[in-house]
Amino acid sequence: MADAKDTPAPAPALANGDSPRGFAFALTAYLLWGFLPFFMKAVAHIPAFEVVAHRIVWSVPLAGLVLLWLGRTGDVKVALQSPRMLKMASVTAILITINWGIYVWAIGAGRALETALGYYINPLFSIFLGAVLLKERLSRAQMVAIGLAAIAVAVLAFDAGGLPWVSISLALTWGLYAFFRKTLPVGPNQGFFLEVLLLSVPALGYIVYLEASGQGHFFDTGVTDGLLLLACGVVTAIPLMIYANGAKLLRLSTIGIMQYIAPTMIFLIAVFVFHEPFNTAKLVAFIFIWAALAVYSGSMLMESRRAARRLQAHPAE
Repeated sequence: MADAKDTPAPAPALANGDSPRGFAFALTAYLLWGFLPFFMKAVAHIPAFEVVAHRIVWSVPLAGLVLLWLGRTGDVKVALQSPRMLKMASVTAILITINWGIYVWAIGAGRALETALGYYINPLFSIFLGAVLLKERLSRAQMVAIGLAAIAVAVLAFDAGGLPWVSISLALTWGLYAFFRKTLPVGPNQGFFLEVLLLSVPALGYIVYLEASGQGHFFDTGVTDGLLLLACGVVTAIPLMIYANGAKLLRLSTIGIMQYIAPTMIFLIAVFVFHEPFNTAKLVAFIFIWAALAVYSGSMLMESRRAARRLQAHPAE
């Protein structure tokens, strides 16, 4: 979550730990992510690596302006002088680049349903990572949820004759990104700027190569492609910044429920707007996924309510 110093004094949270301002920020971010497939369809004729390169390059000035406004540029200067932090940021930068590349390619290739599945699976995969890498103990509900998700993946694998690699790759790269991102001791706004700054050198070099060799789309005769590629920074940086400044004003349980907004929107867009094939096997798989998320979310809400009751019964002195 964002550093508490990243923004001016936030609006006071409600008694239950949620702030209306935080809810508005988070909802805006998830809605923007939910509509993102429309933008990615608009740039589907451009190679995915070129789109990702422009996402990186044009995110740098936007993220930099936000840090200037927040007065947090000093954190980045400290990070740039620390070899250890640079190595850690390089790892997260590589992971997020792979994640973006798969997502951009999948939407353009007509596999938005698989991206929705990947982001549905993500929270359950993060729990699994915690159990494997951090030896965290799984609750019974979490084990049931992970089991149901595994059945969904197996159904899709059986139907397609192979693993749904887009879904698994998105969940894997985002889960590992979130895991390693927690070890980077800077706020999310600073961390994002550091990541795109490190990536900007190879990304800019790749863009220059494409334009010099006549393969690039930024300086095409028409202005549409250039404007779309320029907008890549906006659609990348703005939702992340809005989310970072809203998540800290909400309880984890609230964020846990809201994170399903974007994949649900992607799912509906894929089926009813993009008209991607949705056969019986996919329906069965998604039913298992939705059941898994219901079990996981229900247990999370129950634990949150128990914690609130314990706090009321034994308030801090």
